[in-house]
Amino acid sequence: MPHSIVIRDVLEWLTADVGPIDPTVDKLDPGDPDAAVKGIVTAFAATWHVVERAIALGANLIVSHEGIFFSHRGKEEWLKHDPVYREKAKLLQDAGIAVFRYHDYAHRRQPDGITEGLIEALGWQAYVEKQLPAAAILEIPPMHAQEAAEYAKTRLGIPYVRVAGDLAALCKRVGVLVGYRGGGATAIPLFENERLDLIVAGEGPEWETPEYVRDAARQGRGKALVMLGHAESEAPGMKALAGRLAAAFPELPVHFVEDLPVFRII
Repeated sequence: MPHSIVIRDVLEWLTADVGPIDPTVDKLDPGDPDAAVKGIVTAFAATWHVVERAIALGANLIVSHEGIFFSHRGKEEWLKHDPVYREKAKLLQDAGIAVFRYHDYAHRRQPDGITEGLIEALGWQAYVEKQLPAAAILEIPPMHAQEAAEYAKTRLGIPYVRVAGDLAALCKRVGVLVGYRGGGATAIPLFENERLDLIVAGEGPEWETPEYVRDAARQGRGKALVMLGHAESEAPGMKALAGRLAAAFPELPVHFVEDLPVFRII
């Protein structure tokens, strides 16, 4: 007999750990909440490749951390006549695929579901000292900043990371910040307040935290920064979500689909 799980059931499970958020960018669009779920794909973003893989896998619900149409707020009025937008919207419509943006609710979980996934991927769960709203503070076995950068690259299976500061610095206290939290107002105070040697972040304005760390290194303060990339820092959280969804809905096929890095180094 066919199962009776509908999209609404999955969305209620995804948001159950967190009280209502208003306003939020998280929404089902496109999609019918009462449609039966055939399969689920989780992804950092519902890219063209991810949509094609969902179709091939027979999944009709994509749970995507970032928006479908190149905008954080999801307001695409300026895109309505763009050919890339129109063809992608048509692909989703023709395939009958629903997309749920799972961003704010993921970050409001305790602990933050995306940060938690990155720490698990790094194998650093045992070293978490505290969870702040926008960062996790860890005390890891001492390693030099360059070793930490190479370790992160290997563990995450990514082609490169960007580093700033003193790569010879011996690092023990580490801040982990996913996504766009590497900006100065969020990241810089952690060096002093949490006595950090190293920050591992997704991304942020290049003239803020990286320049602070460069000046700190020139002053002999032994500070360093590893920038993983936005997707590279948050995709592990969506991969971990696939495991949680599979456990919650064992009768459904659940897949994590990863795209190639958006940037290539030439």
